Amino acid sequence: MAPDPAGAALATAPAAGDAAGAEAARIARIRATLARMYPQATTALHWSTPFELLVATILSAQTTDAAVNQVTPALFARCPTPEAMLELSEDELGAMIRTIGLWRNKARNLLAACRILVERHGGQVPRTREELMQLPGVGRKTANVVLSNAFGIPAIAVDTHVFRVARRLGLATGTTPERVEQELMEKFPEAEWSRAHHWLIWHGRRICHARNPRCPACALRPDCPEGRARGGDAASLEAAAEVEPGRLPAGEAGGAGRRSSRE
Repeated sequence: MAPDPAGAALATAPAAGDAAGAEAARIARIRATLARMYPQATTALHWSTPFELLVATILSAQTTDAAVNQVTPALFARCPTPEAMLELSEDELGAMIRTIGLWRNKARNLLAACRILVERHGGQVPRTREELMQLPGVGRKTANVVLSNAFGIPAIAVDTHVFRVARRLGLATGTTPERVEQELMEKFPEAEWSRAHHWLIWHGRRICHARNPRCPACALRPDCPEGRARGGDAASLEAAAEVEPGRLPAGEAGGAGRRSSRE
């Protein structure tokens, strides 16, 4: 008797269902572990208004948050609004951010962005991604950071840490930040998007380094394809499970999770 094709298809259905269920359970464990490890994760940039966060995020491109936090207190004291920043010349603004990478381009972009804020938005930071991305120096990542942190609008900003960690954990396979963002939005519930962004950044800075990731000391290793491939021992995993949550490496943590004292 010839095999029944319908019966064969039904026979394979449970296996597919089991695989989907196992993957859903793996993702749920990753989410729970990240939440436990980094319960207070937030941006390390110092800011107290949407304008300050916008400026700090523009400055942070290809620069550490710690370096940005060194220059923004004086900058924000002198330029708390777009109107105030426009009182500076490009050279004057550049002198205030000179220690920041690409400071000439950033000074030019900041002044151009301030002109748009004043002329089109009444000096206020817009609340839509499309309007934010019309500002010089603002791409999708920066726009998502502002939306998420300044306005509480769910968004996942994909920087180098998020891109790397998401792919290593098997949460995304995309080769562009936009595709990885979309995949993460499908893996995490919308209510967790903003927190997931910070969880992945903190994990990338603290453990999942670009070079020499600390896989043996990572509590996510049992659910991480790359971590399992790299190996690890039971003692290291047990120690990782007891690690103090929410701590960034020395030099990374200064001000993390806090707004400016000027708030």
